Amino acid sequence: MTTTMEPLEDQLTADFYAYETLLPDDERKLLLKARALMRDEVKPLVNENWAKDKFPKELITLFRDSGLAGLPYEGYGEHRPAVSNLLSGTMAMEMARTDASVSTFFGVHNGLAMYSIYSGGDQEQRDRWLPAMAAMDKIGAFAMTEPLGGSDVAGGMRTTARREGDTWVLNGAKKWIGNATFADYVVVWARDVDDNHVKGFVVEKGTPGFDAAKIEGKIAFRIVENAEITLTDVRVPEADRLQNINSFRDVAEILRATRSGVAWQALGVMTGAYELALDYARERQQFGRPIGGFQLVQDLLVKSLGNVTASWGMLVQLARLQDSGVFRDEHSSLAKAFVTSRMREVVAWSREIFGGNGILLEHDIARFFADAEAIYSFEGTREMNTLIVGKAITGRSAFV
Repeated sequence: MTTTMEPLEDQLTADFYAYETLLPDDERKLLLKARALMRDEVKPLVNENWAKDKFPKELITLFRDSGLAGLPYEGYGEHRPAVSNLLSGTMAMEMARTDASVSTFFGVHNGLAMYSIYSGGDQEQRDRWLPAMAAMDKIGAFAMTEPLGGSDVAGGMRTTARREGDTWVLNGAKKWIGNATFADYVVVWARDVDDNHVKGFVVEKGTPGFDAAKIEGKIAFRIVENAEITLTDVRVPEADRLQNINSFRDVAEILRATRSGVAWQALGVMTGAYELALDYARERQQFGRPIGGFQLVQDLLVKSLGNVTASWGMLVQLARLQDSGVFRDEHSSLAKAFVTSRMREVVAWSREIFGGNGILLEHDIARFFADAEAIYSFEGTREMNTLIVGKAITGRSAFV
């Protein structure tokens, strides 16, 4: 594999320091494949379905035909060997710079669900579930958050699992579960009533007692079908319990990896917002000339580009830490807290450049502005991630 540091002809305008050139040539080809898919096939579907609060099922076919699922997992997906964390992150960014909802659909399936099975399952389970998921013949979901709990999920999980011979009986409720209304496999996390430890279970679509109702009335991520799940005496065989998950400590390893993916997604949102604002500033005429020639507009654009560039650099090094195996909770937490905060600034400044047009869906920026609020909140709030980093650097826990 070779890597070039020369500027690329099709380099993103937001990639001011040419971070994309750090990808080996074979991996960049995969990134460009994702870029073309999002630009040519996905983007035309976005605004209409976002307005209708509807998930277009043709997205599954588009991603299935692309062969982009399963890339991070050795032995699964079309690419051999597994791709780097830098490519996985950059692809999450690439998808989110077109639409955060679509990026989340793919990330829940390819990240949270597949990684839970890859990391938490034994070899038989990986071989049983992952090939069909990598081909996107089967879609996954990840059910952890609950109606009455969020940040306290580690010690406050209310969903229970009770073993009866070779069967587990699950009872409880989950909320905000992306893809769950149509997913074939839902990874459900529940607390074992006997040892009080959290365990993972793969619940297949159609299992009696499992009900997933779409959450209506969202102002963000409107393409994602988030569900409220009710589990009533759901019976799951021991063979469908993730065999390598024995406590929440094992679950935390999964969340550490997926939290970094959300930081990349936040980078994608601010990148897309900056690009929209820059294009608009070049074209919009006021006082007889483009507004991009005004000092105050340039100030907003440069501050936005600074946030994008700083966040991108942080995430490149984060990916290197992942690839080198010295990746810790506080690394992903700092990235999630910092990058999502910078994202919030950029989408606000970008919407400001649009003026009144910034609230119209046809200009796209309103969608980025709304979706940013969801990314800011999930996978650990800024406050909770701050406390994780604070404990790491001071040696003192400020959790209450």
